[in-house]
Amino acid sequence: MKILYSVQATGNGHISRAMEILPALQRYGDVDIFLSGANSTLQLDAPVKFRSKGLCLFYSSYGDLDYFKTVAHFAPYRILKEARELPVEKYDLVLNDFESITAIACNLKKVPSVNFGHQASFQSEKTPRPTKKEWLGEWILKNYAKASQYIGLHFQSYDDFILPPVIKKEVLKAEPLDNGYITVYLSSYSDKELHKKLSGLKEYRFQVFSREAVRPYKSDNIEFLPVNREHFNKSLINCKGIITGAGFETPAEALYMGKKLLVIPIGGQYEQFCNAAALEKMGVRSIENLDGQFDSIFYPWIEDNHKVILRPDHSTEAIVSFLMHSCGDQKKNELDYLYPEFLIN
Repeated sequence: MKILYSVQATGNGHISRAMEILPALQRYGDVDIFLSGANSTLQLDAPVKFRSKGLCLFYSSYGDLDYFKTVAHFAPYRILKEARELPVEKYDLVLNDFESITAIACNLKKVPSVNFGHQASFQSEKTPRPTKKEWLGEWILKNYAKASQYIGLHFQSYDDFILPPVIKKEVLKAEPLDNGYITVYLSSYSDKELHKKLSGLKEYRFQVFSREAVRPYKSDNIEFLPVNREHFNKSLINCKGIITGAGFETPAEALYMGKKLLVIPIGGQYEQFCNAAALEKMGVRSIENLDGQFDSIFYPWIEDNHKVILRPDHSTEAIVSFLMHSCGDQKKNELDYLYPEFLIN
């Protein structure tokens, strides 16, 4: 079987998930990778057959999308040309992790595809949304990477086509410790802004994974580190708690290890506000931004003993097996043997 696996590289979460899924997927056939986007700081540890700038996202220094810069770099003619040239018709199976060029190519050439990933879960109205829905955000989630079939990933099984999160092997095998520091991964904030907000919390140490740092450096009670898979895993496994965006992979792994979790959705990314709504229903704290009152939020959060623990009884191989046996089959298997239980202490 020839498989095309298209991965969005507008953030590190898709890359991280792909590195876990790829070895299991390769058991079913020859896999070619199409990587689209230029915002990830992680490198995909596998040969890439096709590469595109795709749609790039740019951020301000204050936790929001930079709309002007994002729109200025939008190149519709290039995207359409790349879609026409992408040979999706030569593959037995096209898997698409929320990548628009592949979706356009499949539509143009009438090739079936499977949208497999976190964003696919939002095809269901049962998947949590914030109190105030955004029509544009809803449209993007449902139309950015249209496919003939959807298999989603989320924190809970909100619908019969939604599977549990993919957890990295390093995290599954780890014995979590509490070494007292806080891990911070807020890629939409500058180091300057993070230092301004965190340096006043002198009783605590912070390890900040930075989009700007090219080498580690310390400033007051903060250690700034370049984004690196191995170092981030180690930091996450040994931290007291984590402050991060309301993405998917990192919050899922933090909850798996029973870490304290505080999420701050990236302004302008509707999906993250949807994730925050789902996490809040599970008992996880979410705030809109790092404002001047952050210390009044931080201390009650870090001192609270309340925990939400995700204990999935599954493997990446089981998820990929379900995916491969479901492709082209509208009949859904039972997910009970896969799905995690949530323990709230």
